[in-house]
Formats: sequence, structure tokens, C-alpha cells
Amino acid sequence: MESDRSATAESNRVRIIAAAARLLAEGGRESVSTRAVSAAAGVQAPTIYRLFGDKQGLLDALAAHGFATHLSGKADLVPTGDPVDDLRAGWDLNMEFGLAHPALYALMYADPRPGAEPPAALAARDVLGASIHRIAEAGRLRIDEARAAQLVHAAGSGTTLALISTPQDRRDPSVSRLAREAVIAAITTDAPTPATPGPAGAAVALRALLPQTTALTPGELGLLTELLDRIATTA
Repeated sequence: MESDRSATAESNRVRIIAAAARLLAEGGRESVSTRAVSAAAGVQAPTIYRLFGDKQGLLDALAAHGFATHLSGKADLVPTGDPVDDLRAGWDLNMEFGLAHPALYALMYADPRPGAEPPAALAARDVLGASIHRIAEAGRLRIDEARAAQLVHAAGSGTTLALISTPQDRRDPSVSRLAREAVIAAITTDAPTPATPGPAGAAVALRALLPQTTALTPGELGLLTELLDRIATTA
């Protein structure tokens, strides 16, 4: 009996999110009212409140659905031998997703709720962080990984939102390419770090490779990590 109720609740949840996603795509955020969603999903309004709490809970679930969909697309990207080109591919995929699902993308990125990111959003950040880490391991990162990831995330989502808000007949796709290359130039070198890099570049490269060493105790590893982070952010 309990399993039947759980299955029904999950079925209703899927139907409601699908209906909300359709309404969002067709009429924007204003069209996603509990009354409209319950009618489109074929459920009673109390069902929405029972499953999502309130309208904000439904919108949060819809954003989480968007992140999960976006993340599944990222999983299809096949890494190449060049981590910087892989970052370009991730940037382009983000742009394509945003332009294909403008209202959903705006819900995901234009209404941030600090401390309330869904697991799929955190997983998407992890994917970006892993991409940045591969660049660092290759000795091609100019700045520390955390700042590089924040810059790529901010510039990528900001550029996408700007293009979404631009009428299609005035939308210039080269803006995304120019922004992408400007960010890549700011965070990467043209080639692997040379034998005599600057202190920041050397610290970033060594910091990325530390997990591979077994020569240090946990305390020594922690201290060296702290020192390298300090060099990378102040040099």
C-alpha cells in the first residue's frame, strides 16, 4: 500500500513538472500558476502543495529539473586531448541550451537563491570545476582554480542571459565566441607552463597535481596546499 502511494506521488510529481515546464516554455514564468499547472497536469491544486509546499517550491523543482537536463547534455561531451578545447565545448553547450530553453535558463540562472542550490546545480558546478582542474593539471592555468571556475560560470551564464534578452533578429552569435575567448585568454596560457613559470602559474600547476603524491603526510599536504593557494591568489 505504501509503495503504491509512493508510486502515485512520483507519477504526479513527474506530470506536474512536465506540465510546468510546458507552461514556462510557452508563456514564461508568469504562466506557471498553481491553477494553470494543476489543470495542465490533470491533478488537484492541493496535490501541488502536498508535493512542493508552495509555488516557490514548484519553481525550485522546475529549476532543478532544468539543471538535471542540462547536466545530462554535459555528460555526452567526450573529452579530447586538449582540456582548453573541452572548456570551449562546455561553454558552447551551455549557450545552446540557454537559447533553446530561454525561460527555463532564466529561471535557473537569473533568480539565484544562495544556499538553496539543487543537487543538480552543484553537480553542474562540479563538472565545470573538473574541466578547470584538467587545465590546471596540464600546466595551462594562469590563476587559481576557484577563481577561474567562478569567472567562467559568471561570464558564461551572463553572456547567455544577455543573448536571450536580445531580440532574435538582433542577436549576434559572435558575442558568445568573443566572450568565451576573452575568458579563456584571461585564465589560460597558450602552452603548458614553461620550466621557469611565474610563481602564480607554478603554484596553480603544482596545486593541481598534489593529489597524485604520496610522499607527504596529511598535515604536510594541508600546509603545502594552503601555501600554494596563497601564492596563486596573491602573486
